[in-house]
Amino acid sequence: MLATASGCAKGSQPGSTLEAPSASPATEVPVVSAVTAVSATPAGSGPTIKVYKDANCGCCKEWVTHLEQNGFKVESVDMPDLSAVKKKYGVMPELEACHTGVVNGYTVEGHVPADLILKMLKEKPAIAGIAVPGMPSGSPGMEGGAKEKYDVLTFDRAGRTTVYAKR
Repeated sequence: MLATASGCAKGSQPGSTLEAPSASPATEVPVVSAVTAVSATPAGSGPTIKVYKDANCGCCKEWVTHLEQNGFKVESVDMPDLSAVKKKYGVMPELEACHTGVVNGYTVEGHVPADLILKMLKEKPAIAGIAVPGMPSGSPGMEGGAKEKYDVLTFDRAGRTTVYAKR
């Protein structure tokens, strides 16, 4: 049995241990702090990303929250039809998802994890952007249900894609 404690528990520190309630009272298990699961970057202190989304899409709102929790400043633009935005930023139909972001000259299509956006911004690759095609369960903004494995792809204006990361 794994015992966990949030960062709010008195005396708990990441990496500390708790005794597990079991037949063997001396059994120790690692404490997993909720603080370690959240970015240390304060909300709004990182890069600004403009997110084009449908105002009625719940998973788009959840993805925006994910970005904000990971330090991004988010400027949301609600619009009912994103096809012109996707075309403008070079998102091919096979890469499309429900929202499109633009950050520091890069396009971010779909439910891309914030850490990979930050990695891309740090590396500054010669690409148009990164994408998570569709809406895979378990990706940021699509939590709940069984987690699907998915690829995060890079893409360029010529239509070439490569796998940037696997999740």
